[in-house]
Amino acid sequence: MEPKNLLDYLMLIPDPRVDRTRRHELADIIFIALAAVLCGAEGWTQVEEFGKAGKQWLASFLKLPNGIPSHDTFGRVFAALAPDALEAALQAFVRDFAGESAGRHVAIDGKTLRRSFDRAAEQSAIHMVSAWACEQGVCFGQVKVADKSNEITAIPNLLSRLNLKGAAVTIDAMGCQKAIAHQIVEGGGDYVLAVKGNQGALHEEVSEFFDDFLQGRLHADVERLHRVEKDHGRIEERTVWVSRDVDWLRDAEQWAGLAGIVAVQSVRTVDGRTTRERRHYIFSGAFGVDQAADLIRRHWSIENELHWVLDVAFNEDQCRVRSENAAENFSRLRRFALSLLKQDAKAKVGIQGRRLKAAWDKNYLLRLLGL
Repeated sequence: MEPKNLLDYLMLIPDPRVDRTRRHELADIIFIALAAVLCGAEGWTQVEEFGKAGKQWLASFLKLPNGIPSHDTFGRVFAALAPDALEAALQAFVRDFAGESAGRHVAIDGKTLRRSFDRAAEQSAIHMVSAWACEQGVCFGQVKVADKSNEITAIPNLLSRLNLKGAAVTIDAMGCQKAIAHQIVEGGGDYVLAVKGNQGALHEEVSEFFDDFLQGRLHADVERLHRVEKDHGRIEERTVWVSRDVDWLRDAEQWAGLAGIVAVQSVRTVDGRTTRERRHYIFSGAFGVDQAADLIRRHWSIENELHWVLDVAFNEDQCRVRSENAAENFSRLRRFALSLLKQDAKAKVGIQGRRLKAAWDKNYLLRLLGL
C-alpha cells in the first residue's frame, strides 16, 4: 500500500521486539515521541508526560491498545530500534513532503552529541554527519560516524543516500578527498570543497597561486567579487577570487570534474579590532565567482540553522539519552522535527516559539505532522 501520511511511513519500520513484548504499537511509540519532541520534550520522561497529557487526543488517530507507554518502554524501544530503518522511513516522508535533494544546495557537516558518552558502558560520544538543504531548511539525511573512525568514512555513506543529480554539494576540509569528489560527480552533482592542511600539497599549490597573483608576480584570468557587510557594529569585507586555470595543478586529473579554484579573504572589524583570514576551495561545474561566493557563504547555514538551533532550541548538547541506539535515534527525531518546523513559512516566531505553539495548538501540531 502506498503511504499517505506520516503514520503510514512509520508502520513500514521493522519492529525489533519479540511478539510477547509488543504491548504497544511501534508506530504509536515513534509517533508520540516525535510529536513530543516537536512540542519541547528532551527525554523519555517528558515524552511519557506528553503522551499522558494528550491521551484522549492521541487516541483519536492512534491505536493505543494498552494506553500510553512508560518512559522505560520508550527508552527500551528506541535503544533497540535500528537507526537506519527509522531514518529511511523519515526521509521517505521528507522526500514526499519537501522533494528530493536533486538540484539543491546540500551542505555536509558533522556534529558531536556531547552528552551521549557513557563511561560505564565504555561508549564514546556519538558524532553525526548531516546533509542540510540550505535554501529549504530540510535535513535530507544523517549517518553516525563509526567508532574509531571519522567523517571521511561517513560522508560517502551519507552521499550514497542522496539524489545528487544537479545538486551543489559543499563540504569542509575533512571531506576534501578524491574519492568523495568522484562520488559527487559520478552521481550527477557538483562540489565545492574547502582545502586545508589535510591536503597539504594541494593547499600549498592553491595558496601559492593566489599569493603570486595578488602580489603581481603572476598574470592570470581571475574573476573577482568584493562585498562589504555592516551589522551591529561589525564590518566585514569579503573578497572572492575564482580561477578556472587548473591544468597546472600536480594532481588535477585525479580530482573528478575539477573546474576551478577559489580564494576567499575576510577582513572583519569588531569594536575597533581587525582580523584577516584567507580560505581556499576547489570546485567542479560551471560556477562563476558570484555562484561560488554564494555557495561558500551559504554553506555555514548548516552551523547557524541546524547545529546551533539544535543546541539552543532543542538543548541537544545537554541531552543525556545514551543507551545503545537511543541517542542516535533521538538525534534523528530532533533533526526531523526541526525540518518540519522550518517548513512553516507562515510562522512569525522562531523555532522555540513554534515548538510552544505546537504544544498549545493541536491543530497546528497535526498540520506540522502532515495529518
